Amino acid sequence: MVKIIEATDKKSIKDFIKFPIRLYKDDPFYAPQLTHDLLKDFSPINPLFKHTHARYYLATNEKDVIIGRIASIINKRHIEFHQENAGFFGFLDCVNDSEVASALLNRAKDDLKGAGLEIMRGPMNFSTNEECGFLLEGYDTPPMLMTPYNPPYYHDLMSVTGFQKAKELYGYIVDIPENLPEKVIRVANIAEKRGITVKAFDKNKFDEHLEAFKEVYNSAWEKNWGFIPLTDNELNYLGKKLKPIVVPDMSVIAYHNDLPVGFIGIFPDFNIVLRQMKGSLNPLSIIKAIIYYKKIRQGRLLLLGAKKEYRNKGIDGILFREAFKGVKRLKYNKVEFSWVLEDNYAVRQLTDMIGGKLYKKYRIYEKNI
Repeated sequence: MVKIIEATDKKSIKDFIKFPIRLYKDDPFYAPQLTHDLLKDFSPINPLFKHTHARYYLATNEKDVIIGRIASIINKRHIEFHQENAGFFGFLDCVNDSEVASALLNRAKDDLKGAGLEIMRGPMNFSTNEECGFLLEGYDTPPMLMTPYNPPYYHDLMSVTGFQKAKELYGYIVDIPENLPEKVIRVANIAEKRGITVKAFDKNKFDEHLEAFKEVYNSAWEKNWGFIPLTDNELNYLGKKLKPIVVPDMSVIAYHNDLPVGFIGIFPDFNIVLRQMKGSLNPLSIIKAIIYYKKIRQGRLLLLGAKKEYRNKGIDGILFREAFKGVKRLKYNKVEFSWVLEDNYAVRQLTDMIGGKLYKKYRIYEKNI
């Protein structure tokens, strides 16, 4: 017997957040985010909730033990921006039981359908600007920072409950060479001749450089499938979250005539630390964080984009060249490029140019409701 209860108070929302830690306790690849940080993300201080309504549900068995969770998510900005009556489910985790999955998905569906929406899509945690999709291929290596992780049986549960593929997202891995490919250097030189300059993201000028990033972000990602422009408050909130792990010479802004036109952001794979902290922030976990942070030798290229009027002008080459200096300084041996839409052929060509190999796939599902 499966019972679905809504998580509404601080205790039940904390249970919602911490459930995957118990579900994945024997999986050495799982890297839970810090419960302390997630409690902020789920609270009213997250500016996302100025235009997004989310409800959280827990599934329990006959002994009142939590065996699953899900969120229903209605993002008004998505509906307005895409002119699409679509709602989302997110944070779906559960035991390998189709009855549990069905109960959770049906509860989320009722919320979306009750709001007059016609499509249910997910997982989105909370939107395409954050973690989304279920890992489909690439279970032989651990997930990197801010990428999804789940057991393979999730895809069987989605199929049984009537969901179909909406989109696949790709992750590429780049083994760091001694020198960048000659083509990258040549493209970078072309950009310089066109007057493109670069600046490393300076933490001492964080607010100034965050403003420059804002100017690029919504223009660069505007045409991406499922993209929702971030508000200034959301970008500020995201900036505060990422500031502690920004490595200045791996996050670089491109300028033309002193105007920001492109951006690259490679971040240390902090999952190596999170796997040791196990979601807890206490003196012991902090000591582990300090020790394991020094062992990080790989990163994730999380952000790469240029204003649409500056594409195909060599900006990607000069950004790669400059960020590569930081990667080499830290003696990284790998960088993951993710995620990339399966039909974003322009970016897929860029990954080929830099020597990337497709090594992970993620799938987003949907169905009409």
